[in-house]
Formats: sequence, structure tokens, C-alpha cells
Amino acid sequence: MAPPLLTLKDISLTFGSTPLLERADLTVHARDRICLVGRNGSGKSTLLKIAAGLVEEDGGERFIKPGTSWRYLPQDPDLSAFANVDAYVRDGLEGADDAYRIPYLLDALGLNGTENPATMSGGERRRAALVRTLAPEPDILMLDEPTNHLDLPVIEWLEGELGSMSAALVLISHDRRFLESLSQKTLWMDRGETRELDKGFAHFEDWRDEFLEQEELDRHKLARQIVREQHWVVHGVSGRRKRNVKRLKDLGNLKQELKSAKKVQGLADVTVTEGRASGKQVAKLTNVSKAFDGRTVIDDVTLRIGRGDRIGLVGPNGSGKTTLLKLIMGTLEADLGRVELGTNLDPLVIDQNRETLDPDWTLADALTDGGGDSVIVNDQPRNVIGYMKDFLFAPEQKRTPVHRLSGGERGRLQLARGLRLPSNLLVLDEPTNDLDLETLDLLQEIVADYSGTVIVVSHDRDFLDRTVTRTLAYEGDGKWQLYAGGYSDMVAQRGVGVQSRKAEKLSGKGSKNKSKSGHVAPTPAGGKLSYKHKFRLESLPKEMEAINAKIDTLNVALTDPDLYAKDVDLFMKKSDALVAAQMKLGELEEEWLELEEMREAAGE
Repeated sequence: MAPPLLTLKDISLTFGSTPLLERADLTVHARDRICLVGRNGSGKSTLLKIAAGLVEEDGGERFIKPGTSWRYLPQDPDLSAFANVDAYVRDGLEGADDAYRIPYLLDALGLNGTENPATMSGGERRRAALVRTLAPEPDILMLDEPTNHLDLPVIEWLEGELGSMSAALVLISHDRRFLESLSQKTLWMDRGETRELDKGFAHFEDWRDEFLEQEELDRHKLARQIVREQHWVVHGVSGRRKRNVKRLKDLGNLKQELKSAKKVQGLADVTVTEGRASGKQVAKLTNVSKAFDGRTVIDDVTLRIGRGDRIGLVGPNGSGKTTLLKLIMGTLEADLGRVELGTNLDPLVIDQNRETLDPDWTLADALTDGGGDSVIVNDQPRNVIGYMKDFLFAPEQKRTPVHRLSGGERGRLQLARGLRLPSNLLVLDEPTNDLDLETLDLLQEIVADYSGTVIVVSHDRDFLDRTVTRTLAYEGDGKWQLYAGGYSDMVAQRGVGVQSRKAEKLSGKGSKNKSKSGHVAPTPAGGKLSYKHKFRLESLPKEMEAINAKIDTLNVALTDPDLYAKDVDLFMKKSDALVAAQMKLGELEEEWLELEEMREAAGE
């Protein structure tokens, strides 16, 4: 086997007096597909930063194979030093890196390069960072939560793009479907250490549960052994002194082993405060329409939501999901049609922006509304420390300001605040952003046990499949259609997933023609090629010429009969590079043919 591209061995790191990483390992070979998983705060992002050379470890070894290129995608990219997106993306290129992929990536991610970083949303900054990370086609891609703040069309495009690349992947994500699709190995960050499963994420959770069950069994056996030894100390100390001294010493070692064993953090134990029963009808929309600045966002929608329904809203960014949600909630007036709200509604809205959280509150203030040390749950006072533990907060975090909490911790805090109050309509607007997998499990259990009505707006396909029984999908041009089942059921009935509004606009029907190479070739609007299509058509011959030259050079090198004997690793590297170049050339040729067909159809 060829040597690894990247090796981290026995990595340790301490923040303050608290060890974060102890004996953590990571090995990345060419074309590996590795996902890092673990609770929030387990050190996933820190280990990835150490791998990328952005954080220096306290102890251990980091080795990068000479000549290996890598790129790192941060959770919160900073574009403030750049005039526009194009400058930011090109700043990420090095030496021999070619810029030919930049127009394609910008177009695929809905950017044009002229965007001003000062006015960009979090999702737009994330898409710009993806262009900067993917453009050079490095040997290793290190991606920290790449799907956060992206809509479904972009997530599914990114999934396909990464799947077709030859780079090794090291991936952190809370999106189960994304991880299942892309990973082939799983590295579990657990109590400062790493444990590797030589299978993808789809097999991880069963393996983790079996590991924890065995660990608990071993701990129980150790405790029983200590009880037996203590009984011997009390009742059986006799005979030879040397043997007795050794056995007493061994008992002390057993006690220390049990005491120092790190237990896995417990699961949350949450009770939902249920409100009064709502009316049988929660909301009824009849031929409802809504427009902004002359653009129809909601067009002639008829919908009935009954008590106990679980409905998911899906659509690309800008499709009007928030507008439709406000119409359903009665906080926005329709231009046409009628909205009827049910009786006795007690809604609880948990939004993606955590807007109800004052950054200067302490954790205790946020839970008690500044009212001391008690939280009122189900009309009963509870100690704030105990309630914090239910949502996986440590007692020492009681005085921690909200602005110092991680995104996942703020998400848990908002859940804790909301679930204190009685409700019968639970509205979750992008609830999965920044949440770890364990907290997602908690949220799924809350929805499953909730006796009222649930409306979920989410880009997380797995979460939708697990929580909703009907899916309201954006069909284009302000139209919405209700499907039975979750997201996967909707795709099966509809024949296609959620598509971008750009694809809808270009095709005129919300459909797009996608080649086997993964490149999107939309039908030109108005019978004419767009500027980006013309630019791409002009640049492709140069790219194909450059790759042909690279293929010729590699073929010459590989015809050397002594190369394999002299340097096996170099021979394998050049062989892999030749295969990758030939595949890339095929993709570019197919893309060029598609664009040529579009040009001929447009009569240009």
C-alpha cells in the first residue's frame, strides 16, 4: 500500500487546565473518504485544524507527505479583507493551480464573483468559501460542516461534486444523509481519543452503541471485582504477608482504574410541557397568494393543517418558505385568498437565527428569565442546574454568557427555553443548523413524542424523513404541492428533488439537463446562451488542450521501464494522475459537446 498523505499520531492538546485531545490519531491515504463524528465539544474541529496546520498540538506527531496539497473549509469563513468574492477565491490559488474551475463553481453555487463580502449572508459566505476550497482540486479536502446554511439544491450538488472528485476527503457534518453518501471510513472523537471504524457512517451508530454497551459491561465487571477484593480485605487477610501486600496494592490499582475511567456523557432527558388541546383544524389556506415588489412568491395555495399533523416545508432559498410559514401562522396578511386559524393555538417557534437569545445573558439568566435559580416547568419549579443537565450542559456553565456558547449549544439553549412553556403547535425553522448528532436525536425524540402539531422547515433530508408525515414542496413560480411522507417519499413521487430557483428560471419549467459528468447544462433562456455559457464554451478548448498535454507527459514518464523499479510510489502517483486526467478530459469533452448543442439550438 502507498504511504499515507497525512498522519496525525498521539495528538494531545489542552485548553487551560482541561485536556481536549489525548492520543488522537488520523491517517489519510489517497482517495480516502473519512468522516469525523462526535459530540459538540469533542474536538472534531480542533483536530481538523491541527491536520490543516492551523492549530499547533501540544504533543504528538503531524506528518504531511512531501508534495501533497490540501485545502481547509472553515465553519465561519472570513472574507472581510477582500473587495469581492472573485478576489477572495483567487487568493486561495497557489503556484501551479489553474483558475479554470472558478467560473463553473461560481455558477453552480449561484455566485458571480462581484459580491461584496460586507453585505453577504452566512450562506453566501459559505458558498464563496466552497469555491475557494474546491477550485484548486487539491490532494486532500478538509471540510468543516460544509452543508451549514446551504439549501437543498446546493447540498445535493455538493454531494455529487465531492463524490466525483479524486481528492481524499476528511469531513465533519451533522447531515446524516450527506455523511452516508460520501464516507467510507468513520473516525469517532470520544473523550479525547479517536476510534476508527473501517466503514462509512451508515454503519457507525450501531457500532458505537455496541462499543458503549461493552464498555459499560466491562465497567460493571470491574466494580464487581473490586467488591470481591474488598470482601477479601475485610475477611480474608491472612497467610503470607508478601502475597497480602501485593493483593492490597492490586486492589488500590483497580479502584484507581475505575475512578479514572472516562464515562461517556449521558443522553438528554427532556420532558415536553404540553399545552391545552387545539381545535381539530390548526390552519386552513384557501386560494392564498402573496407578492412582493411585483414578484409572486405564493400563488393560489390551498392547504389544510389538522391537529397532530407533521408537515415539512422544502424549497430552495428564496422560494418563499418563510413567507408561507408566516401566512400559516397568521403573522402575515395574504394579498388574495383566505387564511383561517384554528382555536386555542399556543405556538412555540424555534428559529434558525436564535434571535430570541440576548448575547449578554448568562446561561442561567436565559433559562430563568433572570429569576434566580429556579426554572418553571409544567407549573413546577426546578433547580436550574438540574434543568441544564437535562440538555447536556455542565454545572460550571451556569454563568457562561450566551455569546460564548457554540452554535450547537445555543441551539440546545433555545430548545431548553422553548420547552419550558406549554404549547400545542411546534414550528421548527431550520432547527438542525450547528446541532451535533446526539442533539439531533434528542430533537427527533421530542417531535416523535409531541402530542400537538409540528411544522418543520429544513434542508436536512434525513431529519425530514424521520419527523414528518407530509411534505409541502416548492414547484416553481409560486406553486406548492403537498406529498405524502417525508423527503424521500416526495422525491419518489415527484421524480426529482428540490431544485434551485436559478435552474427553474433558466429552463422555464424548473427542470435541468444534467450530464453524466455532473455538469449542468440548462436550456438557454430566451433562446440565447448566457455570458457564463459563452465564457465556458470559449475556455473549454484551452483546458482540454492543457489536460491533453498533461496526459502526454504522464504517458512518456510511464513508458520508462525503470521507473517502477526505481520508485514504486512515484510510479503509482503518476498512474493515478493519468487515470484522473483521462477522466477529467472525458468530462470536459462531454461538457463542451453539451454547450455546442445549446449554441446550435440557439442559432448562434
